Amino acid sequence: MAEFSQNRSKRRDGEVLGGAVDFLLANARLVLGVGGAAVLGIATLAVKRLIDRATSPRDEDDAKGDAPCLEDSWQDLSLLKATPRLQSRPPPAALSQPVPPPAPSLSAPEGPADIGPQTSPQLSSPAPPLCLMFQEKLLAFERDHVTMPGAHVSLAKQLVGDIALELQAYLRNKFPDLPFGALVPGGPLYEGLQAGAADPVRLLVPLALEPGLWSLVAGLDTVAQDPRCWAVRRTQLEFRPRGSSPWDRFLVGGYLSSRVLLELLRKALTASVNWPAIGSLLGCLIRPRVASDELLLEVQHECLELTMAVLLTVAGAQDGDLLLAWPLEGLAGNLWLQDWYPAEAARLRALDEQDAGTRRRLLLLLCTVCRGHPALWRLGRDRLAQVVLHLGEQEADWAEAALGEHFLQALELLLGSVERASLPSHFNRSVNLLDGLREEEIDDLGFALYRGLQAPEGLL
Repeated sequence: MAEFSQNRSKRRDGEVLGGAVDFLLANARLVLGVGGAAVLGIATLAVKRLIDRATSPRDEDDAKGDAPCLEDSWQDLSLLKATPRLQSRPPPAALSQPVPPPAPSLSAPEGPADIGPQTSPQLSSPAPPLCLMFQEKLLAFERDHVTMPGAHVSLAKQLVGDIALELQAYLRNKFPDLPFGALVPGGPLYEGLQAGAADPVRLLVPLALEPGLWSLVAGLDTVAQDPRCWAVRRTQLEFRPRGSSPWDRFLVGGYLSSRVLLELLRKALTASVNWPAIGSLLGCLIRPRVASDELLLEVQHECLELTMAVLLTVAGAQDGDLLLAWPLEGLAGNLWLQDWYPAEAARLRALDEQDAGTRRRLLLLLCTVCRGHPALWRLGRDRLAQVVLHLGEQEADWAEAALGEHFLQALELLLGSVERASLPSHFNRSVNLLDGLREEEIDDLGFALYRGLQAPEGLL
């Protein structure tokens, strides 16, 4: 009986609070305006959920533990985090003048009345600045875990250049009939964006296609309907029949197949190249990563370790664009992936040069932090670069003192994108960079980002 009375009292209290909340929301638009009512509505929704959970009866299993379930944690609690903050208006000039006394009410009795000392209106205090301790820890993390010594950068470039020359000589001897272009080292190492040994150095292997015999077809116009990709179609077959080009033996359905070329180069790198001999000549150990879908080489030197990604490329639709032979799945398996890395690196470099900013430093920090996290590693450099580009063109202050604040803003932007399961590419809005992630992976990312926003020092 006592338990029933207690539960009934809790329900009565919940009804009273619910009625008060409903009355407040009903009049919020008149008092706070539309923007204030929207903010108050979202905040009240979260409060009502907490009230409902507190006043609802709990069974024996609930009494054993108070840990909230994972599926309600970051989605519900991030409602308040994602709520846009109302910017406080600047105080008008009239506030510095004496405040006139209010007009007397019609119902007030005539005659003098004692008026107490007038107090100036209390302005809301500004939000506290970013914790300087986190800024200091972020800079210390950058110094200890992100910055690559100049001597190591020079040594890595030397090793990559020597390996590129050896591999180019091998390809010309092994496939004399295939016109491969000169191998081109590149990537974050050459852009000042190298985030540790796990960040691959790009080694581009261009295919010299005959002009006039090949044309590009947008991925949306193919059966795959993939906006990320392009198809390379063989043309002029009536004048130059199949077999007149050395690349014709890699055709699938009239299109140059990236999958067939990848398999050719994979077999050569894993089974034919004498990496022990090349490594002993260069004073390092070189091993192909057999288990990876990408063509990766692991290089170990007594002073450093690095990873090289061997990428077959063809020229894109515009000058400077590249298409990569990438291990794609499904109907897109024979298509070529649009490479946005050169455009991303050039845009970030141009933005930083305009205001001596720290956008590229922010990208390095995000890549290093996420790569070592059990859930955030799925974001990858391509998604993180899009977030930094978005922030880089919106925010104005990119001095070093604002680096910690921009780090948190990047986490907030990522959390909002994960909640919507949508992260459009900066260069092609029809491409969603979160496609391909499973629902449980999305949930893991959202929970990790929310926890990171609550305690950012734990990510370092």
